[in-house]
Amino acid sequence: MSAEKAIVRISGRVQGVGFRYTTRRLATRFDIKGWVRNNRDGTVSIEAEGRSEELDRFFLAVKTSTLGPGITRWAETRGPATGIDEGFEIRFDGG
Repeated sequence: MSAEKAIVRISGRVQGVGFRYTTRRLATRFDIKGWVRNNRDGTVSIEAEGRSEELDRFFLAVKTSTLGPGITRWAETRGPATGIDEGFEIRFDGG
């Protein structure tokens, strides 16, 4: 399968509960590159790149993690990968 880029905006109880750290841990497990960040409006954004099937597995793992029940909205768009080639970081810039 080809590489894709996914941009996700997540609402719910997703700040102050370790969501970014859990997301980074899972991204490493599935060899996903990109970042996760808290937004000023209380949502969390993820920009992730990887093989299509690995993105699917990664997002399923996020949704079914212990933090999954706090998710009330998941808005996702996908497109071609842009070449993020290093790690998965937590961003602290707040949006």
